Amino acid sequence: MDLKKYVRDIPDFPEKGISFKDITPLLQDAKALASAADALFELIKNKKVDKVVGMESRGFFFAPLLATRLKAGFVPVRKRGKLPHQIISEPYALEYGTDVLEIHVDSIVKGEKVLVHDDVLATGGTAKAVCKLVEKLGGEVVQCNFLLELKFLKGRDRLSGYPVESLIQY
Repeated sequence: MDLKKYVRDIPDFPEKGISFKDITPLLQDAKALASAADALFELIKNKKVDKVVGMESRGFFFAPLLATRLKAGFVPVRKRGKLPHQIISEPYALEYGTDVLEIHVDSIVKGEKVLVHDDVLATGGTAKAVCKLVEKLGGEVVQCNFLLELKFLKGRDRLSGYPVESLIQY
């Protein structure tokens, strides 16, 4: 299935000059959603994974599905102030600003194999911050998975040293 048909461009969102890749049409179509979930699973199915870390907010769409299929736990990474328990944090840069990500201190046990998942690989700042959080907790990042990759932003360069996979490239 050509999943690109289910991704639309939204110009000047969230600010002028940014062309946002909107995946809601993909999420709304049952066949496209199932196809994307199947294809994301194929990218990681041969690796041992103990936890799947999904990033707020669109990383939450597929990360729990992948965790279920991999018989792994799901760990949410959220923006500052959203997690109720003891956390560690990591600042990161976006293509249009900066922010801080947080993870519960007890969400990953030393030595666990971790899949990092998000919807889009852009500059790689968010994913790099999540990899740092995983490693601070003693986890091993076995792969970073993305539904979309904006290759012109060179996010893979920032993730050098980690295996990176994506379904759709722009």
